[in-house]
Amino acid sequence: MPDLDLSAEFLAGAHVDPAVFALRPDYRAMLIAVDGIRPGPSDSGSDALLTAAEAAARDALREVPVEELPHVAAWREAYRAFGAKPQRTRNSLEALLRRAATGLPRVNRLTDIYNAVSVVHRVPLGGEDLARYAGFPRLIRAAGQEPFAVGDGMDVVEHPDPGEVVWCDDAGVTCRRWNWRQSRRTQLRDETTAALFILDALEPLTDHALDAAAEDLTAHVMRLGPDVTVERRLLRGEER
Repeated sequence: MPDLDLSAEFLAGAHVDPAVFALRPDYRAMLIAVDGIRPGPSDSGSDALLTAAEAAARDALREVPVEELPHVAAWREAYRAFGAKPQRTRNSLEALLRRAATGLPRVNRLTDIYNAVSVVHRVPLGGEDLARYAGFPRLIRAAGQEPFAVGDGMDVVEHPDPGEVVWCDDAGVTCRRWNWRQSRRTQLRDETTAALFILDALEPLTDHALDAAAEDLTAHVMRLGPDVTVERRLLRGEER
């Protein structure tokens, strides 16, 4: 059986550095830890979710360019604030919306589900394999020496730019530029049975909209086995 206490302890150890909130006081991170998943590759269910998400994206972009969607525009501004060029390194939401016209990728069941939820709710959303974490998740502004695995192991690494906003654990960076590119080390796989999902929010996305996205994701992953358990935690600045 999944260990509820372990998931809760993992989320309790998660942390967003004050330097990130200083950059964007409106930032919120919804963390969802899921255990007891029945693993598997993409299937008809996840394909149907992606097909619906593609249609939703086409609807949203019929009269508005992707970069003018409010939450996409907010993330472009956030990227500029720490020195990234959003035209070259797009946040995950914008990247998915731009791919929707020609078809979203089919990767594996868990990745397909969170990509579909990301597009439908227009919120950047990442997924990690909890079994591959070393310590707790932390969002920091990088010193620049942290390792970022670009291969299956730690034999090929890059390093973030100084001041870049990155998610990391004790072994290194798990996601660069806030929500741009995830590490191969912790990525979801066909055999993943425990996962961490991170939903990133900036204004004008409301807490209500963030909760709706989290509830939608939770409903989908709860169908992935009779023993699935879910724990959630919202991280936000103290002044909010």
